[in-house]
Amino acid sequence: MHTVVVGTSGTTAEDVIAVARGNARIELSAEALEALGRAREIVDALAAKPEPVYGVSTGFGALASRHISPELRAQLQRNIVRSHAAGMGPRVEREVVRALMFLRLKTVASGHTGVRPSVAQTMADLLNAGITPVVHEYGSLGCSGDLAPLSHCALALMGEGDAEGPDGTVRPAGELLAEHGIEPVELREKEGLALLNGTDGMLGMLVMALADLDTLYKSADITAALTLEALLGTEKVLAPELHAIRPHPGQGASAANMAAVLKGSGLTGHFQEESAPRVQDAYSVRCAPQVAGAGRDTMAHAALVASRELAAAVDNPVVLPDGRVESNGNFHGAPVAYVLDFLAIAAADLGSISERRTDRLLDKNRSHGLPPFLADDAGVDSGLMIAQYTQAALVSEMKRLAVPASADSIPSSAMQEDHVSMGWSAARKLRTAVDNLTRIIAVELYAATRAIELRHGLTPAPASQAAIAATRAAGVEGPGPDRFLAPDLAAADAFVRAGGLVAAVEPVTGPLA
Repeated sequence: MHTVVVGTSGTTAEDVIAVARGNARIELSAEALEALGRAREIVDALAAKPEPVYGVSTGFGALASRHISPELRAQLQRNIVRSHAAGMGPRVEREVVRALMFLRLKTVASGHTGVRPSVAQTMADLLNAGITPVVHEYGSLGCSGDLAPLSHCALALMGEGDAEGPDGTVRPAGELLAEHGIEPVELREKEGLALLNGTDGMLGMLVMALADLDTLYKSADITAALTLEALLGTEKVLAPELHAIRPHPGQGASAANMAAVLKGSGLTGHFQEESAPRVQDAYSVRCAPQVAGAGRDTMAHAALVASRELAAAVDNPVVLPDGRVESNGNFHGAPVAYVLDFLAIAAADLGSISERRTDRLLDKNRSHGLPPFLADDAGVDSGLMIAQYTQAALVSEMKRLAVPASADSIPSSAMQEDHVSMGWSAARKLRTAVDNLTRIIAVELYAATRAIELRHGLTPAPASQAAIAATRAAGVEGPGPDRFLAPDLAAADAFVRAGGLVAAVEPVTGPLA
């Protein structure tokens, strides 16, 4: 099994995905264990002094003015975890919780939190045992960290609350820890706070969304190319010299992907046919690289933000190398929240242009000779009419999900935390947007492959033929009389979601950008 070694200098997106989705094993490096020990010595020394230090010998948030006596500090740390584990709503997905736990461990291992090495090891042990705390949808404002989600994870470290075992059954966390020989943690000064104070949930969801969107943007370039073929459009608009004079990197990459898919097509460039005279393709076809390319550039910016956050140690207060323990505002989720919202906007627009291309394929007045709704016997058969309705409903929801969460702020903690990021909410809605975008692209794929097969006597590009063959092999049926459509759409969704469309095309085109 793949092993991820956690050191003091952050982690990578690849490691996050390996742990969250691939159940990679985790080890703490010797360097991390040494840094943890040094920082803990500093916290212990401060705890022994009479002067109050935030998070070590005081209350939290609006209650930070109270000095806590030594005999109450262990209770204080337990209490902050128990009281902050106040989430509500549906369970959050296992992969999100694993990413959240791993990213909190990443910060703990930096040596800036003052957590004991034994606590960090228990965090790794929980992940390695496949124990996933139950975390709920609501409870984070994206400031002072993803407080409630992280608290539910910390509660499981204490052997309290509920968790999902490796067999998928939810049981008391204490039972699961005992079965795997894991001793519950007894928290000491600062440790409860250090386990709660990070952007880990929203960052984990950002990293996974970027991985999924990378596949979806390539898939959208392929479906756009298939639709261009099906509409007998022109590939001349994809010429690299046209995109060189407007040098946005994403636009050039999308155009190159589409051109690679269309190489050798016998369907493109039929503008002058008397049955369908036209000068140029519609925007949804001609401007596909510009729209998808802008989304790709948005992803590049989001990936830069993610890389910085993956290298960060997010906690409050933090232990500095010179021995100071200082309060700060690095837990504020604004940098992550903004790009989560930006990605939702780009995804909504990609879904919107995909739906417009699908609608064009189904409209006999704009499809240049294709049957109405790609039906076998129009009038008797409805063809893909309602598949486009479903796609339109998904696009409409995508537009609602594009409304920024990060533009909102609701003060909390008696006005001590008076401006919050709402980054967790931005991440949650982005996950829904990515799911919907997958379905939207799947519908375009279904329509475009059927439309190409209805162009009798014309030969599609070799890459298109590979895409059609793989789509059919995945259980998505081709043209014919009306049938129960939902299974075909589900099969197309699963095919796109698993990266099957990209995998089918790349042996012909070479790696897509």
